[in-house]
Amino acid sequence: MRAVVWHGKEDVRVDTVPDPVLREPTDAIVRITSTAICGSDLHLYAKFPRGVMREGDVLGHEPMGIVEEVGDDVSHVGPGDRVVVPFNIACGTCFMCARGLQSQCETTQNRRYGKGGSLFGYTHLYGAVPGGQAEYLRVPLAHYGPIKVPEGPPDERFLYLSDVLPTAWQAVAYASIPPGGTVAVFGLGPIGQMCARIAFHHGAERVIGVDRVPERLAMAARHDVETIDFHSLGDVVGVIREMTEGRGADSVIDAVGMEADGSAVEHILQTVKLQADRFHALRRSHDAVRRGGTLSITGVYAGYVNLFNLGDLFDRQNTIAMGQANVRRWVEDITPLLTDEDPLGTADLGTHFLPLEEAPRAYKMFQEKRDGAVKVVLRP
Repeated sequence: MRAVVWHGKEDVRVDTVPDPVLREPTDAIVRITSTAICGSDLHLYAKFPRGVMREGDVLGHEPMGIVEEVGDDVSHVGPGDRVVVPFNIACGTCFMCARGLQSQCETTQNRRYGKGGSLFGYTHLYGAVPGGQAEYLRVPLAHYGPIKVPEGPPDERFLYLSDVLPTAWQAVAYASIPPGGTVAVFGLGPIGQMCARIAFHHGAERVIGVDRVPERLAMAARHDVETIDFHSLGDVVGVIREMTEGRGADSVIDAVGMEADGSAVEHILQTVKLQADRFHALRRSHDAVRRGGTLSITGVYAGYVNLFNLGDLFDRQNTIAMGQANVRRWVEDITPLLTDEDPLGTADLGTHFLPLEEAPRAYKMFQEKRDGAVKVVLRP
């Protein structure tokens, strides 16, 4: 089959690799019809060193498609079913899964590296499981993981159940936005876009979106978000406070994480300057929360963080909530919204739909934020 393969920093290629086969009675083989590039994939593309990624690794953790074959212990989906595959690989029955913490699944937990449950296509720290940017995907623990979706609507109505929608839903839930409250979202990539829309659905009166990319700001504005272009302002936090009677937002969501267009992760800790640059969004997010408010972190971070004012957080009585999304925990809440009315605007997220063979160009375009790329979907 053809698959998107990691060969080194900023070097992904579409190679011919062996077809996946059933290995366990809980496996399934899915023929991929759509598979998205995630902002987290750009960390693998632009930053992570060899060892964490290895040449030949198949990328991708946002796929959906048609079930081709299942193992003997898989009964809730079968050949011909249309399914979305969550990026978490989870068993559904362990201590963590029973508590809705599928990202921490004890069956697939990577204890050797002190990491949580395994993920598709996401480093050797998280299981080295071949990813879904490919024509076919072996799905472990398919007796629990795949989400069956109806025929009819286009893939992108359901595709974002694999990651974007549950990640954004959890970020909003963790943000504890009071009824009629104000939330500021830092970063208007795909996750930030959906955080903004879901925040309104959860009862926020105002959503303030912060970014510097014109196309992202324009997309958010189409969904009633009050946008701030931080590239043109010297004091984003001051502007947010002016918009909120001097207090700051009730809740802030950091949907940026480690910027995808800067220095390599292995260099982050070398100098104070790099620390300041790399965690700029986190520090600004913290500063923009009102006293007694909540900071929800959904952007991906790695390693230690300096220059983070814990004493100020304590003094202001702020709450911080964060973590890898637990996809299956939120599916029942989200699925009823994926209707013909499309209240979350899933039709207005994908900006580029390209053949799988164009993945190298798609990665470069997405990383450089060119050509209006907000969300890129590949079609095998």
